[in-house]
Amino acid sequence: MENKLKSPETVEKRRCTFCSSQNILENSNTGELVCNQCGGVIEEDLVEQSASRRAFNFEERQRKKRTGSPITYTKHHRGIVTRIGTKNMDKMSADKRGRYHRMKKWDRRLSGSKPRNMRLALSEMQRIIDDLKLPSKVHEEAARLYEKAWEKEVVKGRRVEDIVAASVFLVCRMQNIPRTLDEISDAAEIERTEVGRNYRYLARELDKRVIPARPEDFLPRFASYLDLSGTVRGRAHRIIKQIREKSLMAGRSPEGVVASSLYISAVLEDEKRSQKEIAEAVGVTEVTIRKGYREFAEELGLLEELEERREI
Repeated sequence: MENKLKSPETVEKRRCTFCSSQNILENSNTGELVCNQCGGVIEEDLVEQSASRRAFNFEERQRKKRTGSPITYTKHHRGIVTRIGTKNMDKMSADKRGRYHRMKKWDRRLSGSKPRNMRLALSEMQRIIDDLKLPSKVHEEAARLYEKAWEKEVVKGRRVEDIVAASVFLVCRMQNIPRTLDEISDAAEIERTEVGRNYRYLARELDKRVIPARPEDFLPRFASYLDLSGTVRGRAHRIIKQIREKSLMAGRSPEGVVASSLYISAVLEDEKRSQKEIAEAVGVTEVTIRKGYREFAEELGLLEELEERREI
């Protein structure tokens, strides 16, 4: 490629540190200031100051882009691998085409245990992320966390699928993404107890401190599933706050607290939903809602009004 050199007039008046000449050229391709008299490199790694090249369609963006793909942990090669392409294969002889295909096959093969393990793990992780419709930031961090676990040999002796599910759940908890253990278990097709056990093990081995999930984090999503109004959501939020103030959450799961609060709020605001509907949406049993709503309503002084509303 021919280097694009700016004339001396376009470069600020500078002298060569080697021969004191003012005949200085700027090489925009290599990012260097070069003396035209003695050939000495005066400065390197210059920052490009010109305007970015505009592109109006995909072809122009591909042709004018000056960088490669961003580095990502969601691919086993982090997105910086090079591959043998397929351009102009039809112009090759049969013998060369055969050699070319063999080269491509060897190029695709992964060497070493880490790339093979990462490819398997990231494929499973992609499936879970897609099933739960989780944001890309969760995918990126979960992949980075899994790679760290592999490097620390935390994965050794455990199933890849178990550690992948635990990584996704751990990142959801770290980033306050409201996903329950049951949802992760169903998406990963792994027993709930296995996901929980590996999640605690992973958090301990990687020294990740996780704040317990709050019922408020799950409230908007479950209320949306049940098609409840903002009034019901607001009241349920106040009920959860009162439950916390009266220290009634001990020994109860966030999902159970949310389910009971939504049931109380929906009945009081005349948007009744059956215990079965709420239980299926939240992922708890009807028994959990029955026990929870009676205790909460009684402690908050809402039981009498609640029973009257239920009978209407």
